[in-house]
Amino acid sequence: MRVLTSLPEQLREAFRARVSGDPTGAPDWVRDIARVGTGPGWFEPDGVVWRVHGDLSTLVGGVAALMGQAAHPLALAGVQRHSAYREDPWKRLAGTARWLVVSTFGSEELAGREAARVRGMHTRVRGRVGGQAYSASDPVLLRWVHLAFTDAFLAAQQAVGRDLTPRFGRRWPDVYVGGWARAARELGATDLPTTAAELAEAFEEYAPRLEPVPADLRAFLAAPPGLSAPERLVYRGLSAAAAHVVSPSIAGCAGVPGRGRGGLAGTGQLAVTRAQLRGLRLALGSYSPSEEAARWRLGTGPAPAWAGETAA
Repeated sequence: MRVLTSLPEQLREAFRARVSGDPTGAPDWVRDIARVGTGPGWFEPDGVVWRVHGDLSTLVGGVAALMGQAAHPLALAGVQRHSAYREDPWKRLAGTARWLVVSTFGSEELAGREAARVRGMHTRVRGRVGGQAYSASDPVLLRWVHLAFTDAFLAAQQAVGRDLTPRFGRRWPDVYVGGWARAARELGATDLPTTAAELAEAFEEYAPRLEPVPADLRAFLAAPPGLSAPERLVYRGLSAAAAHVVSPSIAGCAGVPGRGRGGLAGTGQLAVTRAQLRGLRLALGSYSPSEEAARWRLGTGPAPAWAGETAA
């Protein structure tokens, strides 16, 4: 772990560029979290949604979510035909990160603006595959994407993230599921679960519609191109852990063990990934640039490093 805890600045910048598209970790849309609107946004500051989405376990949850979402053939068609994820997977990652962090940490005004932007993008994602029509604006398809996302991020937090029970009590997973549904409703999803039990039941309902994730996509998610040697080391741990947090309901389609089915190997991998994330947390700091921006807007944290540039 000494390598991770002593990451030089250029490696920290490379990591931030991967997840945000900017080596400072603060592209314009992150800076807007500090500059646009006042007061809290959709979610309680320092509440459950903040703590889950501010945890580095989201790196594992994001990979697991992609594994799960791709099991739905219509969701998969939307991604394959309307994005350049193979040519530039990191640009797509930054786009997904933008929706997540702006919705989580932005003001009401900024989160609403971001939701409108995403809804506009969705209107252009439509077509047919296998005789079936698909549309990214379809509430049923939006529901599936939300379910896969929520399940993956919740499971990743429980498996490799900080334990939230001492702070929020044993029912915090229900609070997360019910709270994060707000963001999906803003995009047009309906009939969303509000507890962890309802989430599991909703997953099972989709089983007849799911299909195996193509082998080339599974290989892509396990080892995307363009990573440096240190990045490959870290990513290998993230993707290996993701294989053990995917819901058992879709693990077969995704070609992974799924949570609770990895035996000693799965337990060991999750322990290794937890150690990796602790090292990254020490190297990167307690709060992401997005959360730092939100805390500054709310008057509960210092000005981000880039704030002086804005004022100049």
